[in-house]
Amino acid sequence: MAPGKVIVIYGPRRIGKTTLLNKFVETEPDIEILFINAGDKEERKLLDRESLVRLADILKRYSILIIDEAQVIDQLELKLKIIMDDARELKIIVSGSYSLDLTRENEDALAERKIILNQYPLAEMEIAKAEELEEEGNSLEARLIYGSYPEVIMMPGKCLKEEYLREYGKSFLYRDIIKMENLIYTNKMEHLLKYLALRIGTDIAIRDLADELEIKKNMAERYLDLLEKVFYIYRLDGFKRSSPREVARNRRYCFYDNGIRNAVIRNFDPLEKRDDINQLWENYIITERLKRQEYLSQKCTTYFWRTRDKKEIDFVEEINGKLHGYDIRREPATIDPPAEWSKNYPDAQFTVIHRENYLKFIL
Repeated sequence: MAPGKVIVIYGPRRIGKTTLLNKFVETEPDIEILFINAGDKEERKLLDRESLVRLADILKRYSILIIDEAQVIDQLELKLKIIMDDARELKIIVSGSYSLDLTRENEDALAERKIILNQYPLAEMEIAKAEELEEEGNSLEARLIYGSYPEVIMMPGKCLKEEYLREYGKSFLYRDIIKMENLIYTNKMEHLLKYLALRIGTDIAIRDLADELEIKKNMAERYLDLLEKVFYIYRLDGFKRSSPREVARNRRYCFYDNGIRNAVIRNFDPLEKRDDINQLWENYIITERLKRQEYLSQKCTTYFWRTRDKKEIDFVEEINGKLHGYDIRREPATIDPPAEWSKNYPDAQFTVIHRENYLKFIL
């Protein structure tokens, strides 16, 4: 890590960001590190505007500044710039459970100094390397139903997992969004999440969503944006390049964690009792693939593809101008890509991802 740089670690709550930072401190006993937990009111006072001069004097004794729970700090980027302009050899690591105040104001203040790292619930590629997680109860079916938050994976019983996941949204999601964004609580956010959870793999028109929730379109857009910033959901845009028959106006939304998705619809039934296995599978595979891309630093743009007559490809990757389409289904099958896809993009590759070959896709 070079002096004068800021590493920003984003990710949902309770996925191990603080643990990761503490482990880093333990591995560097010979380096002077100042660790500020911004979630603590007293420690956070060091980052008040009137305290920055005193903090600058304190930092002369340190090589690294770590700020955990940084999302609660107002005008964070501006304050970091002030600190770094005064202490040019300082290295800074910042963690936040959502990307609100870290980018909302003065977003160019650290444009040339900021390195962003995203952290997610445990990836399959991480679980596969940890023998203690490969025990009974952490099967693929368990991850499809309960997801891969670290605490959930380590919990011994289904009841504990379900209780944790149900409480997660109540204690973190609404606290973060409503408190930090000064929103008045309504059940619209819950309805929106349920609407999305039941439509994984389906095009979402914002106007239809707004009408369903009986809210204005701009409010629906704001809710979606906030849910993305707290790492509950992410979106795929439609791919369109060659034909007016291609549809790219709408979006598709996935959840970063299957367990959170199932908590939203209040359904933790085993797979044999469910009618949404294909949705669970598609959400899981696409999300694990995105984690893999992030952790391997692969520069890739992702989409879905669909035509007006409902021919579609579930997942499309574009890497260095080359396209690869993926049909995602649980059971093995040999199918050809849609004829219009092959016609429009003759050099593109096409692969079916299923339960017998999926590990090669996500590990």
